[in-house]
Amino acid sequence: MSDQTPLEVALPAAVVDLIGQVQYETPGDFPVEQGYIATSCASVENGNPLFWDPEVADALTNGPIAPPSMISVWFRPHHWAPGRTEEALPLQVHFDLKATFDLPEAVMTDNTIVFHDPVRPGDVLKTRQILRSVSGPKTTKLGTGRFWVIDVEYLNQHDALVGVETYTGFGYRRDAA
Repeated sequence: MSDQTPLEVALPAAVVDLIGQVQYETPGDFPVEQGYIATSCASVENGNPLFWDPEVADALTNGPIAPPSMISVWFRPHHWAPGRTEEALPLQVHFDLKATFDLPEAVMTDNTIVFHDPVRPGDVLKTRQILRSVSGPKTTKLGTGRFWVIDVEYLNQHDALVGVETYTGFGYRRDAA
């Protein structure tokens, strides 16, 4: 039996096998709706007529669209839902990696979004998570851990890609002082 912790050993085969694989394909809990769009725009005083005026939306985008910056709104599960027996987490692959490597702390160090087809009221999005990479052990000012890159792909009800959000996370254990 080894005295090495999961952080000190090479990537487990089970983690290597997950790289590039679709995980947690999840349908949205509700359709995209104009009320959420208006509330979001109002909260940041976004007066862009594209999101408020149906005639402008028709002229510019062949109908209403949601602000692209709202893409992750449609993938965040409610903390409670009738009949749900387990907590729904919005980036489950991240939490799986924290558990696998016994890393109690984590931060997101980068987030990039690439937009594709527009998201429209009535769309029902689904998401799927894809682990892209996991680094070897790294030590930063925060502690010792690993970096990982996860893509969240968003598809509409027609399986058209509407966006890809890429997260770089750093799971770590604080160094003993």
